[in-house]
Amino acid sequence: MQIQLGDTTLGLRRYLALWSVVAVAFAVQHMLFDAVAGPEVWPPWVYLRWSAIQWFTWAALAPWIFKLSARHPVRPPLHLRGLARQALLSVGVTALALSIGAAVSTLFEPSGFGEQMVYFVGQHAATGLLTYWALLAIQHSLHFRAEQSRRELEAVRLARELAQSRLQVLKTQLQPHFLFNTLHAIVTLLDEDQRSAEDMLLRLSELLRAFLEDYDGQEISLRRELDLLELYLGIQRKRFQDRLEARIYADPEALDCAVPSLLLQPLVENAIRHGIGRRVGADRVEIECRREDGELRIEVRNRNSELTPGESPQGHGIGLSNTRLRLRELYGDAAQLRLDQLWPQGVACRIALPAREIDEDVEVAADAPAPDADRAGAGRA
Repeated sequence: MQIQLGDTTLGLRRYLALWSVVAVAFAVQHMLFDAVAGPEVWPPWVYLRWSAIQWFTWAALAPWIFKLSARHPVRPPLHLRGLARQALLSVGVTALALSIGAAVSTLFEPSGFGEQMVYFVGQHAATGLLTYWALLAIQHSLHFRAEQSRRELEAVRLARELAQSRLQVLKTQLQPHFLFNTLHAIVTLLDEDQRSAEDMLLRLSELLRAFLEDYDGQEISLRRELDLLELYLGIQRKRFQDRLEARIYADPEALDCAVPSLLLQPLVENAIRHGIGRRVGADRVEIECRREDGELRIEVRNRNSELTPGESPQGHGIGLSNTRLRLRELYGDAAQLRLDQLWPQGVACRIALPAREIDEDVEVAADAPAPDADRAGAGRA
């Protein structure tokens, strides 16, 4: 059986045990008082009986008092009307408790109800009033604590929903950005190499199909992310032919780690755009993924670009900006992204995020190669 005290529920045994402690404490106090100053000392069980009648009466009334307190709360700012209402209730409930105690005592005492009522009023009226106000304070304290917990949970829920909404907005920004750039590349090839343009369209359709089928969530495994990246690199190899070489190196222990979906594609796109997309000659893009010291570390390097003088290691552009925002929303300060100049030429985008494995059961796209320990063999088309 459960005892409901406002927003708090206690088992019957625990509830009776708490009131038994109170009854024993007051019985001992009363017996010690009589032993020191009283004319007569009664047997211990008599003091225990008197105390039990008094306090178990309040134990029976306490759930009702909690309901009255919830119905007529005393809330800040304090108003005279609310205090007056509780003062009247305290007097009424205390009178009821004294009457019940006097009635029960007549079963064990030779005197009648009137004499027992006089005794209870003289001995327990002040204690009863204090008990009512103590129960009122406990009820308000528990209520305010429960209300605070509910507000904190609601704030956490709203913050989580806001973060998810912001992440979804960032994802919808990334996909059109990639799509428009790829379609522009296909258009440039239509007059020069129609077959390559058709092949790029097929690869693009496979990639978009994978996006639509698999990525309602924000995180996927690195293994799956690399499979999608291969589809994107296939499109770029068709565009740049022998000028572009792409190599992927993946630590086997890192393949099952969780990463934000579409993490690598905008970074590789950024490396291609600032490298071979702006400079003559060939370029090599390298993607390296490893698990180290509890972190998943990813580097995207290109060998045919450089940081402009005074450019911040934080980088710029929609791809890097959205990637940085997504990492911040998902991992907070535990994730980092920065750009570094390579020697003698090149730029590396370095990412560090918490290494956490994710379980997935998705089909690999038809054109994507199976992941292995070292994916460098897929380097040049």
